Amino acid sequence: MTWTTFFLLFAAAIVVWMILYLRGVFEPQICYRFDRRIALDSPNFLPMLVGFSKSIATQARLTQFWSQPDQIYAARLEAIQKAQHLIQFETFFMTPGYRADQFAQALIERSRCGVKVQVLVDHVGTAQIPASYWKQLRGAGVEVRFFHPPRLKVPLQYLSRTHRKLLIIDGTIALIGGMGVSDDWDGNPKIGDRAPWLDGEIQLESTIVSVLMSIFLRHWLYAGGQATVEHLPVQQASRAAKPMLVIASDADSKLSLINALIWFGLQAAQHRIWIASPYFILERNTRNAIIAAKKRGVDVQIVTTGVHNDKPPVYYAVRERYHALLRADIAVYEYQPSMMHAKLMLVDQDWINFGSANFDPRSFFHNDELNLAWFAPDFAPTVEHFFTDAFSTSDRIELSSWRKRPWWQKMIGQLALLLRWQL
Repeated sequence: MTWTTFFLLFAAAIVVWMILYLRGVFEPQICYRFDRRIALDSPNFLPMLVGFSKSIATQARLTQFWSQPDQIYAARLEAIQKAQHLIQFETFFMTPGYRADQFAQALIERSRCGVKVQVLVDHVGTAQIPASYWKQLRGAGVEVRFFHPPRLKVPLQYLSRTHRKLLIIDGTIALIGGMGVSDDWDGNPKIGDRAPWLDGEIQLESTIVSVLMSIFLRHWLYAGGQATVEHLPVQQASRAAKPMLVIASDADSKLSLINALIWFGLQAAQHRIWIASPYFILERNTRNAIIAAKKRGVDVQIVTTGVHNDKPPVYYAVRERYHALLRADIAVYEYQPSMMHAKLMLVDQDWINFGSANFDPRSFFHNDELNLAWFAPDFAPTVEHFFTDAFSTSDRIELSSWRKRPWWQKMIGQLALLLRWQL
């Protein structure tokens, strides 16, 4: 190695360190310590959770749940085609291809029919989409805004993303979940998928739609758009609507609202914790809560992505963090047919946590995320079936085999963990 190469590497290391330092990565994390657990059936559980996670308490009627990409895309297109006044869409990830073109044509058709269409996309997550795509949308009257484009005045702001996925139609229905707009979800041969990706999306009605609309507008105004409330309907809570919490977390706070929401549900568990998350890099509070639950006899099962994944370094980083879970005899499954991209948690009989956030530092501390949490006795059997299907098509990781993973996987995983705050 020449002196020039050495100094270049040294300078690069200093730059990386400075970025991490300015981002607050080295600041000590908040440690959640309660002198006793607050169980799900405690009268204090919901009121304290609302304050602890800054949740918005509202009413919702869940009308649909889909876990297959074909179903989700069809539902989105059908909802768009029915729009009469306003379409609002926010997403993190889009790539060129059939799905993106199909989505564009649906928006263009509605815009040309006089429907106001507002599209808010993350600048990083949609970087592969060519400028001609956005030009085509704008030419048809679609309003397009980017979340956190590069700005010289605030360069580190570019590291904070919107990871939300939200489609609102006429202020009356909302679709929310974890799926982007990309052919990848149909199965990506490049990563060895043998089936479409596993994900989740739900459709909601009632007063929650107005809440979600206001959350969209907060980002829309932040990105330079103008709020549209001309055709906002007056939502009436129906008998079919149930209480639901909305958690819209903003990036770059050590007091992560998503982390608080998840931890509060974990500490309450008495019988079962089932978790689905593709990028499963646990920080201290969540890891400790999961292990503590297992020690008190809770059935803890986790399904995450396996060898078919879109980010191999992250996958190896996830695997490096299995050790404490496996030593506690927690069941960790890796999904085998394809990429597992769902973000879902079922606690005890019917406490559900669902949305855009992964169980990782980026979702907890650096992304703007959108999650929902609620007691769902009618929906819980569907979620349970989702998990049992996922477990049955996954490989359970054993501690003995995990210890024998190749050295190069360990090395990649450890290096990736150094950058886990930005993965």
